[in-house]
Amino acid sequence: MPLTLLPELGRRAKAASRVLAGASTAAKDDALRTAADLLVERTDDILTANATDVARAEDAGTTATVVDRLRLDARRIEGMADGLRQVAALPDPVGEVLDGWARPNGLRIRRVRVPLGVVAIIYENRPNVTSDAAGLCLKSGNAAFLRGSSAAITSNIAVAAVLRAAIGKAGLPEDAVVLVEETSHEAAVEFMRLRESIDCLIPRGGPSLITSILDNATVPYVIDGDGNCHVYVDEAADLDMALSIIVNAKTQRPSVCNAAESLLVHEAVAADFLPRAVEALDGVELVGDEASRRIVPSIGAATDDDFGREFLDLKLSVAVVPSIDAAIDHIGRYGSGHTEAIVTRDLAAATRFSQEVDAAAVVVNASTRFTDGEEFGFGAEIGISTQKLHARGPMGLRELTTYKYVVMGDGQVRT
Repeated sequence: MPLTLLPELGRRAKAASRVLAGASTAAKDDALRTAADLLVERTDDILTANATDVARAEDAGTTATVVDRLRLDARRIEGMADGLRQVAALPDPVGEVLDGWARPNGLRIRRVRVPLGVVAIIYENRPNVTSDAAGLCLKSGNAAFLRGSSAAITSNIAVAAVLRAAIGKAGLPEDAVVLVEETSHEAAVEFMRLRESIDCLIPRGGPSLITSILDNATVPYVIDGDGNCHVYVDEAADLDMALSIIVNAKTQRPSVCNAAESLLVHEAVAADFLPRAVEALDGVELVGDEASRRIVPSIGAATDDDFGREFLDLKLSVAVVPSIDAAIDHIGRYGSGHTEAIVTRDLAAATRFSQEVDAAAVVVNASTRFTDGEEFGFGAEIGISTQKLHARGPMGLRELTTYKYVVMGDGQVRT
């Protein structure tokens, strides 16, 4: 696709966004449910397309965890459809009156929630994002302008075609979902600079994508950053609970951003807990500091880079800390602002950790894997923001809106 077509795609998305901004909740929900049904109905077509992408990735020697993010199966497609149905069942944020007041001159002012307009998403390897992003954008009255990776392009084309057909059947503009099929680096950079059409850009990918956004984007963006997530086992932890949490946080799905990448253990319980953790984390490569390696010599030596990395694989850094203060300092130095967890039976420790750790989500006595739009009750998420403006944490429907002031008068003029 020539780069000259990108502005035209943006104009189409912009035109659709104006229609969607005024669409009724019933029309949007009908489109979402129709899309869910059609995804399931066309599962075989989508899987055939996905098999092409998976085979190409495997032939190129792509790691198993990355292939896992790319791969679809009937269960995952059903999950995509369920996500759309869940979004349809959620309250429509558009038109919500956030607050209102009357002025002494008789003016009545309301602050009303409205769509952002065109929400652009640039993402890597995960074709389910095509459906998740489109669904959330549609329900919140936004057009979804999508640019996936070359690795998943065949899958993305198939999924987007189903979504567009379903939206059209429901009487809304098919350009509510616009997919960029050109996957070159040049097209990505041009996409990030479409100021005339894109109202907000959300990147979902690794460090290289984020760097490219920071270097090249001229449109407003919300960073969906990496997840160097920690689990801190406090001196007052229930160690059986801690063991269950770290195993789940690391191994349940290691290729996603809310998987744990680092284990911190208070020195008072390290001698008891670490050998048990090493045994339970069989198959996970562990690298640690000197204190952890004195307790379990089989743990490899960690570099400073290891403590700051998002592995997205069966690898985990380990450190023994002398206090909760040291744990908070460690997280402050190496954390990415995504999700940090503490395991403790001490309410004061849990309160301190929750207040002092600077992250989008702080979890007490549960797995980091719960930082997720669906798990938070938002339906499918469009990303997890690690910045503080305008959204933070899992981005659901409300995070895809802004607001306007509606001022009602009866002839007032300013003197």
